[in-house]
Order: sequence, then structure tokens, then C-alpha cells
Amino acid sequence: MVIKKVTLKSGKTVWEAVADGPADPVTGKRKQIRRRGTTKKEAREKVQNAIRSLTDDGIDENAAERITFDMAAKHWLKVYELTGVKKSTIRVRQKEINILNKHIAKLPIIKVTPLRYQKLINDIAPHYARTTVQGVNICARMIFKQAIRDKIIKHNPTDDVVIPKKRRSVKDIEKDEISEKYFERDELETFLKAVDEHGLENDKEWFYLLAFTGMRSGELLALKWSDIDFENNEIRITKTMYNPNNNMREYELTPPKTDGSVRTITVEDEIMDMLKSHYMKQKKMYMKYRHEIEEFHDANFVFAHSNGYPFVHRNIIDRMDRIMGFTLIEKKAKPHLLRHTHISMMTEAGVDLATIMDRVGHEDVQTTLNIYTHVSKKMKKDASTKIKNLYENVFSNLI
Repeated sequence: MVIKKVTLKSGKTVWEAVADGPADPVTGKRKQIRRRGTTKKEAREKVQNAIRSLTDDGIDENAAERITFDMAAKHWLKVYELTGVKKSTIRVRQKEINILNKHIAKLPIIKVTPLRYQKLINDIAPHYARTTVQGVNICARMIFKQAIRDKIIKHNPTDDVVIPKKRRSVKDIEKDEISEKYFERDELETFLKAVDEHGLENDKEWFYLLAFTGMRSGELLALKWSDIDFENNEIRITKTMYNPNNNMREYELTPPKTDGSVRTITVEDEIMDMLKSHYMKQKKMYMKYRHEIEEFHDANFVFAHSNGYPFVHRNIIDRMDRIMGFTLIEKKAKPHLLRHTHISMMTEAGVDLATIMDRVGHEDVQTTLNIYTHVSKKMKKDASTKIKNLYENVFSNLI
């Protein structure tokens, strides 16, 4: 080890210690470790500590201090993309990183202690849903794990973190959260009546299909006529529409959400007749406009504009908002609510849970189970009421 005095640009004199670090396990080369201190002893100890850290953990703490959290997060995201996750998942992770960056972006990742990280979680908890906070924590955990693999930090500050639970108000407790996730039978009838009376072009086909098949809106938009089997009344679901910018020309067809989402479902005659009628109308539309449009997109979509390009998610969301304006239903209804409604419909029809999950391509057991259990309990309660009404005269003898 060489220790000498050096004069800084400011004119201040400090001690500088230099020594060879351990050999790189890959290249075999040795890197010089250089540290400074106000005393000879301090400079020597800094070099010794750095070499000890490199020998034990392979971590150069001096170099690690120059790597900020946002730098580590950006590197992790690039590695994460290589695992083949869907683009929609990457978008979610980027949003979670943005939340983290609001608090620790320029902080050296090596200085994100468990105490500081817990404070971050505590700070964001009141402003986001608990599921969002949990997602942020999962994302952070993966970023720190990558930093450990890269020999930047020793420990993961997300270990044993506590995600605060929000205390529910009396109003929240009294509110039936599960029933808010789907239409009751009378609500569905009201909604579809509004579709029949006030719907614009494609509304009827969209909303009847969503309600009576349990498809996700992305799966609906990705349907091609080759997926429709009119002879056997079946629809094959093999893809979903990815279009984050809601630009019809920038779409991408990707595999469905999960492996279980690839499925073939049997559809009622009335729905298939509706699709046959839609096919004929579309054919006439194409005959009228196809030769007038310079850029005709011949991709065989079931739902497409006159130029052949598919509709986007925003179209369905806006149309549903419009239809809801013609009803007195107070629920916040988005297209996914019709998927949940289909689960409740099948439950009321006495379909078993396994068959329901297979039909909707649901690998999220808890969501389906919650609706299935809720509707089943409600049916039992309704059965008791029906018996009481049926035998009202008998019960009156007990009074």
C-alpha cells in the first residue's frame, strides 16, 4: 500500500492511500483501490475496508455510491424486458418505478436503507390503493435483487417491509364491494335495453358479446372472422389487442393474458345470429368503401373501421360511458364489469366453478371465487325468501 500527501485543487492537503484490490473473478485483472482521508490512518482504513468489502462481497462501495436508484431501476427494466413479459406489464412496472423515483431517484442505491424504504412505503400508502402500493413494493424488490446480483449492494431493503393497511370507514364496511363489480340481473337487463334503444354502430355486438361470453375487451377487439365457427357456434380466443396509445394504426396482437386464456367457448344461437348479421353489414361496408380508401387494412377483424383497421379500447370505454348515461344505474361501469357479470350469470345458472373458470380463461382464482361465493350465498338467501312467500299462509299460523 502506498500512502502519500496530495494537494487538492482547493489548496487543501489530504492523505491518499492506494493499494491493489482482489483479482476480478472473470478477467483476473486487479483494480487499484484509491481512498483519501484527513489523516494517514483514515486513508489507510478506508482502503482496507474497501478491499475487505470487495473480497467478501465483490462490492466496490465507492463505485456503488455513484449508482443512483433511477440508474439501477433503468438497468433492471432492460433486463426484465428480456424475460419476455408483455408490454402492458412493462408499462405497469414503469409506472411503479415512476412512483419510487419521486422519492429516491437520485439517492445512491447503496444508501436506501430498510428504515428509509419503510418511510417511503409509509409516505405513499395514503395516496394510492393498497394493491398499487403492493405492486410498487414488488417492483422495488426486483430492482434491489438485481442490484445484489450486480454486486452493487449487499442487502435488500424491501425485506420484511410492512405494507400499511387502510382503516376502512363505516361507510366502506357497509358498502357491498363485491356486488359493485358486476351487474345484477335487473341492472344487466336495464343496460342492454339502453344498448338496444340508444346504441351506436357496433354497440350491440360489443356489449352483448362481452356480457354473454365473458371475454376481455382486448380479446374482443382482437377477434378475426377466422376465430368464429358459425357451424358449431364456437368462438376461439387466441390473442388480445395491445394498443397503449389508442391509435388504430399502432396496434399489436399479443398472446392472451395467461396460458389459460387461450380457449374455445360455445355461444348461444342468438349471439351467433347477431354476428352473422354483423358480418353481412361489414361486407357491404367494405364493398362500398374499399376502393375509395387508399390505405385499406385487410386484416379480417370482426370489428373494424371502414378502412379495415381495428377499434381501440378507448372506443369501448367511451361507448359504455355513453350508454350508462341513459340508465339510472349508479355503479361505476367499465367493460371489465361485464366479464364479472358473466361469472355471476353462470353462477346463477348453476354452472360449477371449474367450468366457469375454464370459460372465462381466468387464472385469478380469487376474483372468480369471490363473485361465485357472493352470488351463491345470495341465491341461498333468495331461496329462503321465495319459500317464505310461497308458504305465506302456513307461516301465518305461527303468529
